[in-house]
Amino acid sequence: MPHFILAIDQGTTGSTALVMDTDGKTLGRANVEFPQHYPQPGWVEHEPDDIWNSVVSAIGKALDQASILGHQIEAIGITNQRETTVVWNRSNGMPIHRAIVWQCRRTAQRCATLKQQGNQDRVRQQTGLVIDPYFSGTKITWLLDEVAGARKQADQGQLAFGTIDSYLTYRLTGGRVHVTDVSNASRTLLMNLHDLRWDESMCELFDVPPSVLPTIVGSAERVGETHGVPGLPDGIPITGMAGDQHAALFGQQCLDVGDVKCTYGTGAFVLVNTGNRPVPSRFGLLTTVGWKIGADIVYALEGSAFIAGAAVQWLRDGLGLIRSASEIESLARKVPSSDGVVLVPALAGLGAPYWNADARGLITGITRGTTAAHLAYATLEGIAHEVSDLLEAMRDDMGKPMGRIRVDGAAAANDLLMQMQADLAGIIVERPKELETTARGAAMLAAIGLGVIDSPKKASGMFMVNRVFQVEQTKEQRDKRRNAWSQAVRRAQTT
Repeated sequence: MPHFILAIDQGTTGSTALVMDTDGKTLGRANVEFPQHYPQPGWVEHEPDDIWNSVVSAIGKALDQASILGHQIEAIGITNQRETTVVWNRSNGMPIHRAIVWQCRRTAQRCATLKQQGNQDRVRQQTGLVIDPYFSGTKITWLLDEVAGARKQADQGQLAFGTIDSYLTYRLTGGRVHVTDVSNASRTLLMNLHDLRWDESMCELFDVPPSVLPTIVGSAERVGETHGVPGLPDGIPITGMAGDQHAALFGQQCLDVGDVKCTYGTGAFVLVNTGNRPVPSRFGLLTTVGWKIGADIVYALEGSAFIAGAAVQWLRDGLGLIRSASEIESLARKVPSSDGVVLVPALAGLGAPYWNADARGLITGITRGTTAAHLAYATLEGIAHEVSDLLEAMRDDMGKPMGRIRVDGAAAANDLLMQMQADLAGIIVERPKELETTARGAAMLAAIGLGVIDSPKKASGMFMVNRVFQVEQTKEQRDKRRNAWSQAVRRAQTT
């Protein structure tokens, strides 16, 4: 008999709740959006109460859709936007400030100073990350220094920090539990990648008192029980936690060394399983924890293309070539190729393996015969090229080829893009039946933490491949397209 699991996927613009069973069936789903706050250029904030209320609302709607009562839920899994930072008062649970979102760049100067002081190599060796406002460390420092009285309160042990997994667990348990899972902890700049503990030297470097930090726990274990949650009875165990990209890696059942997934969203996030050891990158990829189940630790390499789905949005909103993002496939299919047009979607610079913030978007190869369809085709190719660059870097870092890539995210529904990805990367592309593998991964971890599934391999029953895209082009054809891309990227970095 299947068991009912509630998966909470807390994202940047909204919160999704899924009611699933351990046979892999989604019974109910609901998404609730919440406001974004931009107090200054480059600053992004969320109200923690807005996040919490969206989660509660989504849970209620998902339960109603599934025709499941709260007491029938046997476990809860949480996955979340990873680096977003909340600090709250331990005595009353009140945040001292809005949450600082992972996209926020307010600590750029602080990061620049730390890099100028020669800390980059040490930080990478200890944490697997680079010094950047993206991560939580400097966000915590900003909150403690800029909110009146916060630093003193922290030194007195009155404040608690958490990423969103931590904050939700605190709220779900009625303020009884202050934990974070190891995958989220690995995104703070404060955890030692090798012993999976808070690193005293990193806390000192970023001026974060250890007293504010949560306890680091595994990704599939019982960490607490619900208490006082609207619509849910007390006593439901929280048994699964992982950051969103890590949960997607697990949800795609990338359990063996070399297994890789890509999530196509606003950007494209590629993670590859590197096994039980952290692998340093020669190409600026991030080394991170995938998950920890019992004593078993899985590490990963992560690379991001800043612009993926956002390039399609630009065609829609910036150029007006399409009315909705879903129209790009039918427009691109009006032509058999880009006819030599190459579009480099460096609309926000280039990430790994180039790491050139000054790079600019570029379109080359235009003629009088170029149409909107050619631009649409070249845009999809540009996304697939970016992901192919990341896959090549991962292959070189690991010293072994990858035979397949599993995909998810909204843009993965685009058949043409997926075929391009297979052809340009020279790799089989597998697309699951359901593209919300982030929440599915959280549910799988929760089932393992509950004990109703006894191993990651046994969770494979909750994952189903829907379509496989085989490589249809020859190596010669692929090399010609990849060379044209490489030339265009070089030009994008010199404009």
